[in-house]
Formats: sequence, C-alpha cells, structure tokens
Amino acid sequence: MILTKTTEYAVRVLIFMAHEERGLFTARYVHERLRIPYKYLTRIMTDLAKQGYLESIRGRAGGFRFQKNLNKITLIKIIEAVEATDGFDKCILGLEDCSDENPCALHFVWEKTKKEFMKNLSNTTLADLVSIEIKKF
Repeated sequence: MILTKTTEYAVRVLIFMAHEERGLFTARYVHERLRIPYKYLTRIMTDLAKQGYLESIRGRAGGFRFQKNLNKITLIKIIEAVEATDGFDKCILGLEDCSDENPCALHFVWEKTKKEFMKNLSNTTLADLVSIEIKKF
C-alpha cells in the first residue's frame, strides 16, 4: 500500500506549517515553498479546515492556521481526513481474494508490517515531528 498523492501533500503541508514560525499561512505562500499545484493545495487545505485541523480566515489578511493542538493531530488522523484508510486492508500484491484463509505469498508478512505501521501512524503526532530536523517538505 502506497500513500496517495493527496495524503502526501496533506502531510507535507501540515509538517511544513508546524515547523514554520508563522501564525497564518496563505495558500500562495505554501504553494511557493512546497511547489504543490495551487488548486490541489487549496482543496487540501480547505478539506483540512473542514475536518477541524486548520482554521480558514477569510479576507485580505487571511490564511490558514492550526485549529487543533499539534499534540492532538496524529498521522493516521491526517490520512483519514483526506482519504479512506481501507486501502491498508487490501492485498499488498493487489489480489482481490487474498485473506487469512486464502493468502498470497506476502499476506502474513504484510499483516505483521501493517499492524506496526498503523500503530506508528496512530502514535506519531505533528508535535513529535516538530522536534526532528527536516530538510525536505
């Protein structure tokens, strides 16, 4: 399972915003820094605002800022805000009828890895990531 482009962008935007020493971020500013297509970016930021992670402030001096505390925003919640997580339950090889009773070659390896991956996504917050020196957003 690979994360979608929408999830990638949402995570990059929120981590970028968490690292910057700014109160308010315009979509134009984020677009210029991260090079995410502008229309796609505004849709993602609007979706994150609708989900309560960002606050959208209208007007000339408007922009986006965090609405929730960074300790309350986990990576799994970001993913769930922009897409369904049912993709994690699909076969790693893409087979439709893969299950515990009818496993593919990688089924049990993926099940173990997936549980650890989901645990990490559920336990890692944006606040945790702020303490890491990140060179690429």
